[in-house]
Amino acid sequence: MTPSETYYENLAKTTMKNLEKRHFECHYCKTAQEAVKLASELVPSDSTVSFGGSMTLAESGMADILKQRSDITLLDRSKAGSPEEVKEIYHKSLNADYYFMSSNAITVEGELVNIDGTGNRVGALIYGPEHVIILAGMNKVSPSLEEAVSRVKNVASPLNANRLSRNTPCAATGLCSDCLSPDCICSHTVITRKSAPEKRIKIILIGEPLGY
Repeated sequence: MTPSETYYENLAKTTMKNLEKRHFECHYCKTAQEAVKLASELVPSDSTVSFGGSMTLAESGMADILKQRSDITLLDRSKAGSPEEVKEIYHKSLNADYYFMSSNAITVEGELVNIDGTGNRVGALIYGPEHVIILAGMNKVSPSLEEAVSRVKNVASPLNANRLSRNTPCAATGLCSDCLSPDCICSHTVITRKSAPEKRIKIILIGEPLGY
């Protein structure tokens, strides 16, 4: 193995041990391809499935695989023709059997940190869908809760603001200024310290840098 592969694998073992203490179901895959295969196998036929906005799901190919499956009912907001239809899909997604997303950050101690604009993604994470499947590159793992929050504010949020063409201070400077801009995408900060019910939230750590 390369030094990077060894580092990611060792860090994943430590992180997964702590995640499992907090009742998350955990898996580790060396590549995105392996992770997508595993995640797809976790979803049985005739399931209703939805997913949140995520560069990890796009980069890994997970979103494409879900769209290609003819044996599931996929709630896909990209197919919506109006803001009203998008809102309807957001609400229906809360009753999905499986909800796919990534996490903005994960601490080595086993906490998930996510910051959301409208709250549809963190809403589904917290309550509603029967199962939540999280795909996350090892670049998302942070040594502490403080560093995880900083990562989301100063890395993930500026990148996403630029991706979404938002006129925010962080998009211009690359650093969070705790703004109240009309274009702000940081309305809700959610720290998930435990999966309840047990194993409802399933985390697949991937030994590659993925997403923001």
